[in-house]
Amino acid sequence: MTGSIYFVSGIDTGIGKTFATGYLAKIWNEHGTRTITQKLVQTGNINISEDIEQHRTIMGMGWFAEDEEKLTMPEILSYPASPHLATKIDGREIDLDKIHAATQELARRYDAVLLEGAGGLMVPLTDDVLTIDHIAAHQFPVILVTSGRLGSINHTLLSLELLKSRGVELFAVAYNGMDDSQDPLIACDTSNYLRAYMTKHFPEAEWIEIPVIR
Repeated sequence: MTGSIYFVSGIDTGIGKTFATGYLAKIWNEHGTRTITQKLVQTGNINISEDIEQHRTIMGMGWFAEDEEKLTMPEILSYPASPHLATKIDGREIDLDKIHAATQELARRYDAVLLEGAGGLMVPLTDDVLTIDHIAAHQFPVILVTSGRLGSINHTLLSLELLKSRGVELFAVAYNGMDDSQDPLIACDTSNYLRAYMTKHFPEAEWIEIPVIR
């Protein structure tokens, strides 16, 4: 029996996907669900994924055997850009079949895999394949990371509508408190609005609070 795979995406770049992914893996492991993280495509690095490294730090764990095997970081590109551009700069293509095979192998070994994307749902992986295409092709339930920053309502609703139009399950919205607006009025209203929207339009999905950790 294979474990469950959840795709962790965000409403835009820098929303806190990496922190949320590591935090959820830590909590799930503590509650008895053997969980490992994976990075779909890592850009801006050589040999080692800094996002996987951050996951392990948050989880309070060292490298996994699967990290050494590169199953958790199957594609690493040197330039810090969208994968479709980073591949051109590195002069090679990414292998989506190789990535998916690594994801499946992790699911065979663990109860849950948290697969962190690169940027948001519409980020191009290649000239022909968007992130949402990869998610929809494999029917991964999505954990969407958002926050209370100004503009989050618009970006979150657009992302939710995209998931709905593609027939992709929304497993949860993860609200990243570390990325809140400096204006508490905006942050509070954003949280309240999004929770009410989810209750009405996505009643089966979870609301997860990602706490502020200093």
